[in-house]
Amino acid sequence: MAKKKTFVLRINPETMNAVEKWAADDFRSINGQIEWIIHNALKNAKRLKKEQ
Repeated sequence: MAKKKTFVLRINPETMNAVEKWAADDFRSINGQIEWIIHNALKNAKRLKKEQ
């Protein structure tokens, strides 16, 4: 498995609640959901060096 870098994320409660619900709806952890959101945003913006 690839190494993961840790960091602290400050997020307002309303946004966090929305992410928590979305993660539950998709049967993902909150961390997994945030990674998925970021990955898709990078992919859509063509910011990834290669398809991962």
